Amino acid sequence: MVSAGDFRNGVTFEEDGNVLQVVEFQHVKPGKGAAFVRTKTKNVLTGAVIEKSYNPTAKFPTAYIERKEMEYSYNDGDLYYFMDPETYELVPINASELSDNFRFVKENMVCRIVSYKGKVFGVEPPNFVELQVTQTDPGFKGDTATNTTKPATLETGAEVRVPLFIEEGEMIRIDTRTGEYMERA
Repeated sequence: MVSAGDFRNGVTFEEDGNVLQVVEFQHVKPGKGAAFVRTKTKNVLTGAVIEKSYNPTAKFPTAYIERKEMEYSYNDGDLYYFMDPETYELVPINASELSDNFRFVKENMVCRIVSYKGKVFGVEPPNFVELQVTQTDPGFKGDTATNTTKPATLETGAEVRVPLFIEEGEMIRIDTRTGEYMERA
């Protein structure tokens, strides 16, 4: 059990049959009246974000979220297959469970599969990936304006903004959380 007074970012708990994760919290002690905890929680199964206030003494059952490393194998239509490295079993995951940053994942990359009581609700790619630029406009000699970028298509089909000096065929490092170019690899 976890009490509302112990809420921190990332804490998961069950309430009314929903699994909620604390995104933001604030302990409020008004001059008049009782203290309370103002929270912003995310339903981990549906993705809905809810703002709600709780009494600090309210208790909720702790929800244990399982994170397991699995290797992305291939996709077939709307199903993406991940291999468990211990049992070599292929686990199909629907495209609707994949986050937007999955566009940076290529075959044989290790991802973190996030589930609750066996139901998969998310796939977390590695924070940083190295991908090859497959298509981009050529950079022009003498164009040295600072912080100018151009679009580039990566080997996974994702499109990012890169500095002018990056050319086709180069390997670059991408931060999958923000989708931004980091550096040459």
